[in-house]
Amino acid sequence: MEMNRIVVVLYQPEIPPNTGNIARTCAATGTALHLIEPLGFSLDDRYLKRAGLDYWSDLSLTVHPTWERFLLTEGKHFTPALMTTKATQFYTEIPLGSETRYLVFGPETRGLPSDIRDRWPDDTYRIPMRPGLRSLNLSNSVALVVYHQLHLRQFPGLT
Repeated sequence: MEMNRIVVVLYQPEIPPNTGNIARTCAATGTALHLIEPLGFSLDDRYLKRAGLDYWSDLSLTVHPTWERFLLTEGKHFTPALMTTKATQFYTEIPLGSETRYLVFGPETRGLPSDIRDRWPDDTYRIPMRPGLRSLNLSNSVALVVYHQLHLRQFPGLT
């Protein structure tokens, strides 16, 4: 599938600049980006385009109308790492396997819904942080986890 075997999945993202920044990270690393609708913005949004700069043509982008359609399309390859503040495992514990790893992130204000987390309870991971704070910015979280995964793979195709 992907050369570096990492796919970023944004489940119902809400904030255009976050998604634009994530698109830029994915384009720069050769990581595919999947967006699960409904989106909290239009793909024509100027803030989305601005944050992604001129990298949109270098991005492998797929938009799915629903989570169910995403699973139908990607299901046979789907090995998730669900990113959630509700997990006990750290993102550094995501197994490095030969299969494609789907890094799944929820919407900025709600996170991944419990029905998704409950379906893959052993595949939930968190970014450690101080107690009492909710979460990091979504685009920062994606960049952190993607680059960690790329590091484990020795940055394939990157210079």
